[in-house]
Amino acid sequence: MKKYCIILSLSVFCFSCGGNETKSTDTTDSTKSTTSVMENPDYDKGLNLIAKSDCFTCHKLRDASTGPAYGAVAAKYENTEANRSMLADKIIAGGQGVWGQIPMAAHPNLPKEDAIAMVKYIMLLKEEKK
Repeated sequence: MKKYCIILSLSVFCFSCGGNETKSTDTTDSTKSTTSVMENPDYDKGLNLIAKSDCFTCHKLRDASTGPAYGAVAAKYENTEANRSMLADKIIAGGQGVWGQIPMAAHPNLPKEDAIAMVKYIMLLKEEKK
C-alpha cells in the first residue's frame, strides 16, 4: 500500500510540474509580442499624436463609437505602405462611406508625416492583439 501511495504522489508531482512549463512558455511568448509592439518607436509616436488630437472623440481602441474602433481599422487593412498612405490621406481630407454615413472630419493642417505615424500606431494594434 505504501508503494502505491509513493507512486501516486510521484505521478501527481510529475504531471503538475510538466504542465506549468508549457503555460509559462506561452505566457512569456505573448508578453514578448505585446512588449515588442509597445517598444516600437512608431507605437509611442503615433499614440502621442492621436492623444494630442481630437481622434479619441470619435474613435476608441477596441469598441466602435461614432467612428470605427482602431482595432477594426487595423484588421480591415493590410499593413502596407500604400494602405498607410491612403489612410493618412483620409485622415487629412476626411471621408465618408467606408464605415457608414457619418463623415470623418478633415484635418487639413496635419502634416502627412504625422498622419502616417498615427496610421502606423493603429496598424500595430493588430500585432498587439496576437
